[in-house]
Amino acid sequence: VVKIISEPKRIVSTVPSQTELLFDLGLEDRIVGVTWFCIHPKDKCKAKAQIGGTKNLKIDTIRELQPDLILANKEENEQSQIDELAKEFPVWISDIRTLEDALEMMASFGKITGKMERSVEIISGIESIFKNLPQSPPLRTLYLIWREPYMSIGSDTFIHDMLTRCGLRNVCADSARYPALSREDLRALAPELILLSSEPYPFKEKHILELQEILPNARIQLVDGEMYSWYGSRLLHFRNEIL
Repeated sequence: VVKIISEPKRIVSTVPSQTELLFDLGLEDRIVGVTWFCIHPKDKCKAKAQIGGTKNLKIDTIRELQPDLILANKEENEQSQIDELAKEFPVWISDIRTLEDALEMMASFGKITGKMERSVEIISGIESIFKNLPQSPPLRTLYLIWREPYMSIGSDTFIHDMLTRCGLRNVCADSARYPALSREDLRALAPELILLSSEPYPFKEKHILELQEILPNARIQLVDGEMYSWYGSRLLHFRNEIL
């Protein structure tokens, strides 16, 4: 647990979805550094110091920025780098696996930064969306995040929680966090629906044809990866794409 004595004035964010949340909380003037992958809001992120990638942070650049708060994530950042930064600066590390985790993180950010009123507005908006979220048929669903090898998601992930809230059944729910799958594995899982995420692997239309050869009876669809894996204020735009 990191102790924040006063409202931070120089914030470095190492997580794209959390960066977007900071801007939506009205903290643009306090954000001093973001990663290359922080792309929302585009123009505002470009105007900030670039601190490298989420897993290959430029430690010296961050030191030069002299942040009084660094926002990180257990999964998206390399622990060794975060440990190194934590020796010199306050580091707040999120661990997001469910919608409830995400909302709790937003409330914490609001409290830490003195933007509680705005964070409550964002949280309320997200809760309303999920309360009234249209439900898909309970299709046996395979969500792919990578190719060569194909990789999916287990139940201990934020994406799994999003799929479940849409009414879908994750065929890899009993697998490891990010299972690698062979063609034989895909056939054995026998999904009725395959969702190809736009990130981290940029699946395209041509990959639909590739998978259709393996699973000719499955419905295959490209989906916006940000919709299912970004756990900040992007959730205000969440929609069920599988209707």
